[in-house]
Amino acid sequence: MQVEHHPLALEFPEFKDTIHTLKLANAHFAKLFDEYTDTDKAINRAENGVDHLGDAALETLKKVRIQLKDQLFQLLQAHPA
Repeated sequence: MQVEHHPLALEFPEFKDTIHTLKLANAHFAKLFDEYTDTDKAINRAENGVDHLGDAALETLKKVRIQLKDQLFQLLQAHPA
């Protein structure tokens, strides 16, 4: 079974334009965004059998993704509309 990615723009479609703006204007947001994207891709590769990770390593990656997503969401909410 193919497991899908969790791109930030699909996770928060109401912030699609803000995500684009912050990626260009805020270096901290851009760094977190890149880390989130890389982590999501690593999880996707592991869940689809492309890369092999132990259960503990996969769970750690998922926790990192959640923490990054929370931080990004806070930055998105703080940005004036």
